[in-house]
Formats: sequence, structure tokens, C-alpha cells
Amino acid sequence: MCGIAGFYNSRTDRMELIRAMTDRMRHRGPDAEGFWLDEHSGWTLGHRRLSILDLSESGAQPMLSASGRFVMSYNGEIYNAAVLRDKLLSEGRVTAFRGHSDTEILLEAIEAYGLEETLKLSKGMFALAVYDREEKVLRLARDRAGEKPLYYGMAYDGTGNPYFTFASDLALFLCIPGFLREIDRDALAAFLTYKYVPAPKSIYKGVYKLPAGCILTLREPFNSPKIQAYWSLVETAVYGETHPFAGSYEEAREELEALLTASIREQMVADVPVGAFLSGGIDSPLVVSLMQKLSDRPVKTFTIGYDDPQINESEAAKEISRHLGTEHTELILSEREMKELIPELPYYFSEPLSDSSLISTFFVSKLARTKVTVSLSGDAGDELFCGYERYWETPELWNKISAVPGVLRRPAGAMLEGLGLTKKPFFYKTDACLRADNVNQIREMIQYRRDIETQHLVPGAHITPLSAVGVKLKNPYAAMQLADMEYYFTDDILYKLDRASMAHSLESRIPMLDRDFLEFAWTLPQDFKYHNGVSKRILRDLLYQYVPKSLLDRPKQGFYVPIRKWLLEGSTFEYARELLEHSHLARDGWLDEKTVLSVWEYFRKNRKKHQLTFNILMAEQWYRSQQEPGLQKTS
Repeated sequence: MCGIAGFYNSRTDRMELIRAMTDRMRHRGPDAEGFWLDEHSGWTLGHRRLSILDLSESGAQPMLSASGRFVMSYNGEIYNAAVLRDKLLSEGRVTAFRGHSDTEILLEAIEAYGLEETLKLSKGMFALAVYDREEKVLRLARDRAGEKPLYYGMAYDGTGNPYFTFASDLALFLCIPGFLREIDRDALAAFLTYKYVPAPKSIYKGVYKLPAGCILTLREPFNSPKIQAYWSLVETAVYGETHPFAGSYEEAREELEALLTASIREQMVADVPVGAFLSGGIDSPLVVSLMQKLSDRPVKTFTIGYDDPQINESEAAKEISRHLGTEHTELILSEREMKELIPELPYYFSEPLSDSSLISTFFVSKLARTKVTVSLSGDAGDELFCGYERYWETPELWNKISAVPGVLRRPAGAMLEGLGLTKKPFFYKTDACLRADNVNQIREMIQYRRDIETQHLVPGAHITPLSAVGVKLKNPYAAMQLADMEYYFTDDILYKLDRASMAHSLESRIPMLDRDFLEFAWTLPQDFKYHNGVSKRILRDLLYQYVPKSLLDRPKQGFYVPIRKWLLEGSTFEYARELLEHSHLARDGWLDEKTVLSVWEYFRKNRKKHQLTFNILMAEQWYRSQQEPGLQKTS
């Protein structure tokens, strides 16, 4: 796990700038730094290293291929690097390797097979930049699920000259002299609606996230990037639905266990200590069970709890740990830790995120780093195996609504708007449901657009719905899972996990995102995932082989955070009141002050709209953390 950065500009002090960029992400790679400056092309690459495999200098980056044609700066892990290595050697593409890092193997494979073919052969998580010195072409690439971040865009030096820049962290763009830091009004509105900034936008105008599973190609004169997909989640899901697994439920469970075990075995490989996060749910206990099965010593596990016994899941995790025989460590949090953490978060979360579980993830990562350098998690189980309540609640509502023809529903919705009734929350939601064309439009209303104020918080902004992707699937459950994987999972869950873990120089790995496991999961019939009111059916039945049902059948909490309670009590309440009643975003014209105050007052009096309140609070904290005199307002 590392951090990468680079830019094209020969008119600036390149070494000073690349050092500033790599210093800003020192937490992503505290073990070493490296630079490559090409005098002929004007390209500069930088790297921060967290050593996981091949701790020697032979794994240092940026790295030149043996021929000297390619140079690469790379963040991630290739789990089947040994397979690629054997392939290169057996085919005579490489006669010998200088070390045993996956960086060198990946780089030589790129020279032998080309970038796209190499990525199709690779299993792992990564964000990389590789420059072809012969053809003068830069290529950026991101892993299939988007585990590792990669931003890119055109920046400007002090004299207004444009140049292309990329980085693992959006904050690195602030190191560039003359970077405008102009907030994207639509991205801000999307954040306040969804609690994250959906790709491909970033919170700043002109800077974008490279979509997962994509390659960006940039040729001289390096100002017109082209993006193409080498792998598609949507195509994978559609193929799985049209080519379902034909075997029995028992055969599917056996295959799933074999694939997950193989993934965990690959992801436990490291030259540093490895552990796992453990909650009292289904997904992480399953990952830990298989880790313990593969290990000849107790697996190191970590969990977070709270000083409120009604929401404290750490006891459940402790019971599971005892049963499995892991070496378990827990940390109990209180309201005080949250209050102290919020002002610190924008340094690591360089664009706002208001998923409250980021607090738990931050602290469990900090806890894990005291004993390990790599930690596995159970993320993706909910999205792949129908784990959220909305997956089985929303189709019931959609079935009732869709029973009425659209030609009747839509005019009824328009009538509500025409009468001005949609200013009321009930009719606002009713109108949206009446006009819905698919189940994901209902899902989006239930999950995100529950508060009418989101439409009025950012004056002049346009919020683009995220519901279109799921319509390519016929099954409504799968359609919602696909939409979540495409947006929420990548831009919220993975963003949260990467930033929280890397804040403490901890590498996080997700076995359920293994290519083979992921693709197989999409072929499973929906009945294998949700059946007779039981979610994640096949994962549960697999886990029951290792952990008794009595330790598992309890309400889902995960790393739950009592955000509503904390925002209304003690020092956190006073802190939130100061930020929201004296909003700098409202002062500077980004937010509508009247709407901000009305949301805050409603929350205080009714204990409702806590998520929207937290969204505004985190946006405000992020904004204040920036150097406000340098922020530019949109016209």
C-alpha cells in the first residue's frame, strides 16, 4: 500500500513540487519515498512506500522496467503475482528478476503483454501510472472495484500554464502553485444528498476520479485524456443474471467457500504481520473463520465498541473470537473521542464524507496498526449477498406502485407538484414514487432523498440521480445491489476504508472483492442470497460450519456509531451548534443559510434528520479545514 503522484510541466521547480506532494501523503507510505524526473518529456513521478512485500531496495519506486522503456509508480497489491511471475519466466519473457516485489512483476508483465492484457490477467487492488518513454504515452489505471483511489485533472502553475496532474489523494492538488481550489457546486449538492461525492466528480472543479476498472491514456501534448474500461461491473452482473449457476445450493456453497478460501490464502501473503477486523455480524466472522482455518497460529483480530451497552457489539465479537481462538483486541469509544476526531478528519478525508461509520473504521484501523501492518475485512458481503433491509423492503413498495400504469401515476405526481404540495415532505416523497420508472428510483428516494431540504441547500446546483445503472438487470434485488456496488460501495465504503486505514499506514484488504469470487457471486440465483426473510443466506450457512448460530443470529450493527445521540449531548452538541449556527459555507454563499438553520432546529426539537444534519456538519468542517481565503466561489 502506497501513494502515487505525478504531473506534466517542465516550467516549474519539479523536484520542489513533487517533494511537497509526496510529503503531504507521508501517512500512506512512511517507509520510503522516490522520484523520477524525465528531462526530455517533462514528466515527473513520485511515490511513497509502505513496504509489504520485498522490503528491500529492489522494491523501491518509481521503478524502471529492465529494458528502461517503462517507468511506473504503483499503489496496491497483485495477489496472483506469483502466477504472473511463473508465466513470464516459462514463456521466456523475463530471464531473471531483480527482487520478488509484485511491482517488478507487474511492470515486466506490462512490457511483455501490454497494460490492458496484464490487468485482465491480474487479481488485486491497485492504482498505477506507467509512462512509455518510447511512445511518449502516460497511462493511469485503477482496479476493478475501485479499492485504491486515483484522481486526475488539469492544473495551472503560477503563470496560468496548464498541465496534467494525478495523485492518490485530492489534497495533493493543493500543493500545486496556482491551483484554484474551486468547489464544484453540483458535487457539493451531491454530497449533501448522498453523504459522499459520486464519481467521476470530485469536490473540486476540474479534478476527477478515474472510474473503477478503467484505463486513462494520455498522449503528447498531454492535454486530452481518453478513458476506456478493461473490466465492467455492469457487464459482469448482466452476464451473471443471464448465465446463472446451474448447480445445487450445496454445490454453490462449496464453490463459494473454495473461492473465498483461495482469496484469503492469497491475501494473507505478506512480509509483515497480518490481522483482521472483527464485528459481531456475518461477513467479517466468516473471513476470520477461514483465516484461522488456514493459519497455524491465532489470527490477530480487532474490534470497536461503545460505552453504551445498548449499541455495544464488541461483546458479540469477543464471543466469536473466543470460539475461533483468535488473539483479540478491542477498544471502547465514547462521545469524547468522536468530538476530538472530527476536526482531524479532513486532513485524511480530503473531500467530505459523512458516513458515520468512518469514525469506527478510523479507530479500529488505529488499533490494528499497533500489532499488524495488513488487515483483512468482510466488506462487500452486504452488497453482493443482499444484506441491507432496503433490498427486500423496496421491491414490495415498487410492486405496489408499478401495478398502476405509468400514464396514470406520472400525471398524479405532476398534479401534486402543480398544487404546490411537494413542499411538504410526505407529498415530496409521494411525487417521486409516483413518477418512478424502476425500483432503483424508489431505492434512491428511501435511502438518500428522504429530506426535501437537500434540494434547496445548495443554490443553483443540479443533483444527478444515481438510479439508472440498475435498470440493466431484470431482478429488482440484483438491480439495487448493482447500483450500490457501482456508486455507494466504491465512493463511500471503499473511500472510507482506504482513508481510515492509510491514516495509520495500515493496508486494508477485502477478500470478497477477489475477481473470481466477485464474478461467481453475480451468477448465484437470488434465492441463494435472500430466502424466506433470511438475508445473506448462503454466507450464513457457510459460517454456521465454523461458528454456532447462537453467537450470530442477532440484529445487524457492524461498526455502528450512535451519531444521533452524540450530536444532541455534551460537548459534541455545542461543537455542532457553533458550526451550523455560524456556517461559513452559508456565509460565503455555498449553502442557503435559512435551510441550514431550519434543518438544525428541526433536528434539535424532533431528533429526526440526523443524517442530513451530520452531512451539513461534515461539509462545514471540511470547508473550514481548507484555506478559506484561497477558495474560489462559482459564479
